[in-house]
Amino acid sequence: MAKVYFIVNPKYRENPLVFRDGFDYNVTDTCDFIKGGTNKMATVHIMTDSTSDLPKNELMKRGISVVPLYVHFDQEVYRDGVDIDPAMIYSKVDQTGIFPKTSSPSPKDFIDAFKPIIDKGHHILYIGLSSQISSTIQNARIAASEFPDHMVEVIDSLNLSAGIGMLVLEASDLALKGESLESITEKIHEMVPKIKTYFAVDTLQYLHKGGRCSSMENLVGNMLRIRPILHVENGKIIVQKKIRGKREKLVEDMMKFTDSEPSTVKTSRLIVNHSACPEDAEKLRQHLLNTLSPDEVLMTEAGCVISSHCGPKTFSVVYRIK
Repeated sequence: MAKVYFIVNPKYRENPLVFRDGFDYNVTDTCDFIKGGTNKMATVHIMTDSTSDLPKNELMKRGISVVPLYVHFDQEVYRDGVDIDPAMIYSKVDQTGIFPKTSSPSPKDFIDAFKPIIDKGHHILYIGLSSQISSTIQNARIAASEFPDHMVEVIDSLNLSAGIGMLVLEASDLALKGESLESITEKIHEMVPKIKTYFAVDTLQYLHKGGRCSSMENLVGNMLRIRPILHVENGKIIVQKKIRGKREKLVEDMMKFTDSEPSTVKTSRLIVNHSACPEDAEKLRQHLLNTLSPDEVLMTEAGCVISSHCGPKTFSVVYRIK
């Protein structure tokens, strides 16, 4: 079977991790990753980080490489999507009462990821987690500066989760058509402000533990069963709306964002992302199919970073405006 390879620090060697989608994804040293994938590799190699939340089979099909962020439980450190997944995170929280923290790959992690690709004569376009909420982009840029000019381009998605994934897929489409690094970079930069990401959170507990809301907000929110809908704006997470009452209301309100501007939604590709709530995500997906008739509505599962900060039963909709 063809394999998809995560870009990891060469000092690590781990056993394969079988993900919930049933694929066997081996982890290898960075020098070996380029053997993965079932399609021909583009001259421009697309890279992202593990917060893009793209399905492993999509990464494998397109030959997209992933640099994992880190998840911390006290002194234990795991690589997102490599040796821990969201189900393991939620299990650890339930068993220990300890909430996870996350951290960015180091500049050396990025250098180790970039070098084998550059050595093979490929250009790299890396698209990563918003610089407004993480140092991931900064570290990638530090690493890119170690290589000759115009060999590695770094794009700040000013987004997170499937919002990054949307840009990565668009870049991959262009790369597989044979477009140049300069052309792809220019087009993706133009798309960055056009990606809309809304996500609904079922509990404030994870946001509170991650420092995203105060103790009072958490207490009052839990007492009144307030479930926020969050929006990514200029790379930052803001509260779009606070939903009080039954969860069904949350699902209904999430359907209204595309309904409010149907003529501006680019319908070639939409993404619905979720963490442990496939039923709600499917309702949203069906609504998008029925109301917009898009070419594709990709269903993805949230990775460890978004799950660590937002918790279970979080789901999102991502689309691009014209």
